[in-house]
Amino acid sequence: MSASEHTTRRAGRIMSWLAALALLGLLWLYFENALQKRDNPNHGLVAQPGGSGELTLRRNRMGHYVAPGTINGQPVTFLLDTGATLVSVPAHLGAELGLKPGGTAQVMTANGGVTVRTTRIAELGFGPFLAQDVRAHLNPGMKDDQVLLGMSVLGNLEFTQRGDTLVLRAPGL
Repeated sequence: MSASEHTTRRAGRIMSWLAALALLGLLWLYFENALQKRDNPNHGLVAQPGGSGELTLRRNRMGHYVAPGTINGQPVTFLLDTGATLVSVPAHLGAELGLKPGGTAQVMTANGGVTVRTTRIAELGFGPFLAQDVRAHLNPGMKDDQVLLGMSVLGNLEFTQRGDTLVLRAPGL
């Protein structure tokens, strides 16, 4: 084999590897986006507080309603939970969100009793809705980054569920 043929074959192998890596990268991007849409079909939702006063959410594959929002101006992902009395923030996010731990309290969760720290959220944005001075707690038992949006916020809204869609409205609209 001549030096020219060897160089050509080597270049061909390198190009084949690069093409395979590019294909893997494209497949990863495609499936990452597909998984994101499946787990949070509302992830691209852009709604500013003070808007229409209505928010429509689609249920994810687990049967939950998940949506983006903010706590004290910091982006978070909310999981709507009508069974939660208060907003429940994973304790590891507390400092990042500007939340000050208060007294301890005992709460019952789906996983049993947990000792939490009480806190207040100065400003919580969720779709077109804005709530201030929201009662919440910091939960050390929550390991992911989703914030449970409980009835301390949801109780101030009207909501209607039809099929896989949930419509939230400010009262009186």
